[in-house]
Amino acid sequence: MDVKRVRSLVDEALKENESLFLIDLKTAEDNSIRVVVDGDQGVPLSECIRISRHVEHNLNRDEEDFSLEVTSPSITDPIQDRRQFNKNIGRILQLKTDAGSFEGKLTEIVDDKLVLQWKVREPKPIGKGKITVEKKEFFPIENISEAKVKIIF
Repeated sequence: MDVKRVRSLVDEALKENESLFLIDLKTAEDNSIRVVVDGDQGVPLSECIRISRHVEHNLNRDEEDFSLEVTSPSITDPIQDRRQFNKNIGRILQLKTDAGSFEGKLTEIVDDKLVLQWKVREPKPIGKGKITVEKKEFFPIENISEAKVKIIF
């Protein structure tokens, strides 16, 4: 399977809707093709169908048999693209960095840095007991090894 040809067909289909973007494209030895797309406001099923039809109608099954799956990312998949951070502002993220793991509300993105806020209980500066303190920290996107949206029920 010609991955470059498939990629160009996916790119053509994505140009029809600028809010969509490619997350992953994989082909296997058995000619299975898996395309993962995301969107700034999510991905409707109709868009997955449209992209799938565009790719399928422009590949020749007589030359090479293949299977094609066009999907959006699962809610449990890690964030892979910067645009995915933009659409998750206001949600709780779980980050893994060189400095450790962090969890907090993504409040904004400033100069390729994520701004996370969270509350933590700390000992009082004077006296006994604890107080709730709000923390805010900047995380450079290039230092993040994994980021996931925390699912809250």
